[in-house]
This record gives sequence, C-alpha cells and structure tokens, in this order.
Amino acid sequence: MKSGQPPTSAERQLSIIVPVLNECAGIAASLQPLQALRADGVQVIVVDGGSTDETVAIAAPLADLVLQSGAGRGRQMNAGASQASGAVLLFLHADTRLPLHADRLILNALENGADWGRFDVSIAGSLAGLGMVATMMNWRSRLTGIATGDQGIFVRRELFWQLGGFPAIALMEDIVLSSMLRRHARPACLTQRVITSGRRWEKHGLWRTIFKMWLLRLRFYFGADPERLAREYGYAKTQ
Repeated sequence: MKSGQPPTSAERQLSIIVPVLNECAGIAASLQPLQALRADGVQVIVVDGGSTDETVAIAAPLADLVLQSGAGRGRQMNAGASQASGAVLLFLHADTRLPLHADRLILNALENGADWGRFDVSIAGSLAGLGMVATMMNWRSRLTGIATGDQGIFVRRELFWQLGGFPAIALMEDIVLSSMLRRHARPACLTQRVITSGRRWEKHGLWRTIFKMWLLRLRFYFGADPERLAREYGYAKTQ
C-alpha cells in the first residue's frame, strides 16, 4: 500500500499486535473481544517478552500467532510487525479494549487520506479524576499530534518500516514513533474511544502518577537514558 492511498480490497487486512509480559490474569479477557475481528479476517499477533507465568499458553488459542522476543514493548511490537500480513498495523496494549467496529473505523480513516492515527481514550477504574486524565490525554494528543500507546496507534505498514519501526528503547517508544509519524503527516484522531486500565493510577495515586509521567517525559526530552527511566517507571530491565 502506498502512503497516502486507500487500501485496495486485496490489502484490507488489518494486523493487531499485542505486546505482553506476565499478563496471565487478564490476557484472555483482553483477547476474547478480538475474536469477532479475527472471524472477519483481522490478524491478531501476541508477542511475549519473556513471561514467567501462563500468559503464552492462555494466549495461544486466541491469537493467529504467538511470538517470543526480547523484552521491551518497542522490540516486541517490531517483532510482531515483522510477521504481520496486514497492510495496516494496529498496536494494542494488553490492558486496552477497542471500540466496536475498530477495523472499519481505521480503514475509513485511511480511505479518507490518513496514513496513521489513534483513538481517543477512556480510563477504566474507580479512582476519582481518571476521566479528567483521559480528557487531558485526548486534547494533548489532538493539539500536539503525538499519540501514546494507550490510545491504540495504527499506521500503514509500509510507512512504519520506512521510518524504521519503533526504536529499541526501554520507554517512550510510542512518543518517538508518533513524533516521526507526525513529521510525515498529522494523525487521524478518532473520537471513538479505546478503554484502557487505570491500574497504574490506582496503584500509585492519581497526582503522583501524573507528576511522575510528566517528569519522565521531560527528562527523556533532555536526553535521560530510557533504560534508567524505565526502571524508575517500574518496568523490568529489558533484554
């Protein structure tokens, strides 16, 4: 598929790539809603970054491919993209749920001239203020043209590889990729919402998490080591 052109009927397949690491408690619930899309020809690829629980065994019957890669979302998503058959790639976090007819929404955006995009987001949870956080994320993304992985980034496969895919860094890989994509074209900002888990805000507290995430971004912007930032964020050391 050429950049700026709509997909032809032979190129309409979408590949959804889900990076996972020790998600056995929720991976079945995450993948089950994707089964209707699989029945319509959408490919689902799960990429495991070295789980020590039953994530892979649970995911296997619910995905078209289950791959192993070095840990780190960027590495995992690149590994999935390298095996994807779809002309369009959708990168979906394991704790994020798509809106109804997400495949049609994405293809419609591409047919209207977009090369990449993301959804608006809602954050699931009982903690007061999560709605405000989601609204801030959506408006910031709309104003800046930068998307986060929680928003379900989709992109034409050819363009993704032209830009080199995700950087192999431990954190902020979504920010770097969407920054490169924005220089190519503004994103399609779909108003339909993905629903992502509010577990990190509930675990660490709303304002503490907001402050920490903004501080990590600021430090990354000024050249801090992504590996160190990832450890501070709570990610295990990448392989």
